Amino acid sequence: MSPSVPPLVLTPVLAYVGLGANLGEAAGTVRRAAAELAAVPGVSGLRISPLYGTAPVDSSGPDYVNAVAGLETTLPPLELLAALQAIERRHGRERPYRNAPRTLDLDLLLYGGQAIDLPTLTVPHPRMHERAFVLRPLMDLAPGLALAQGGLAGLLARCADQAIRRLGNL
Repeated sequence: MSPSVPPLVLTPVLAYVGLGANLGEAAGTVRRAAAELAAVPGVSGLRISPLYGTAPVDSSGPDYVNAVAGLETTLPPLELLAALQAIERRHGRERPYRNAPRTLDLDLLLYGGQAIDLPTLTVPHPRMHERAFVLRPLMDLAPGLALAQGGLAGLLARCADQAIRRLGNL
C-alpha cells in the first residue's frame, strides 16, 4: 500500500491589480476585464473600486478609465502576471512603445507584502506611489494601507496636480 500524499494547501495571498484603458470603449473594457479576472482559476474574493477618469500621465491619447481590484490568489506572482497579460491580449493590447495608449492595461501593484524584483515583474509597482489613478481607487479598497513611501492619503495629496474624477461604480 502506498502512502497517501496530502493535498497541497496554498494560503491565499492578498494582491492588488490596477486596471486602465484609454482606447475604444474604455469603461466597458475595464468592466469586462474585471469579470475575466474574477474567473481566473486561483483568484477569489475579487473587489473592485469605483471607476475613475484621469488624463494620461507619462502617456498620450484620450483620458483613461481606471480602477483597482483587490483579490485573493493562490497563484504565484508570475502565474498571476501571465493571467493578467492573457486578459490584456484578449482585449487587443499592443505594446508598440513605452506608455503607448492602450485598449487595456493590467498592472500587478501589490502581492501580499512581497518585494519582487525580476526582469519581467517589479512589485510593489515602482511608480504607484506617484499616480493618483492608482492611489485614489486603492484607497477605496484599503484606506489604511501604507506603502514604503507613506500612507495612501499623504501620497495622494502629493499628486494633487493630477486631476481625477469619479465616474461611478463598476
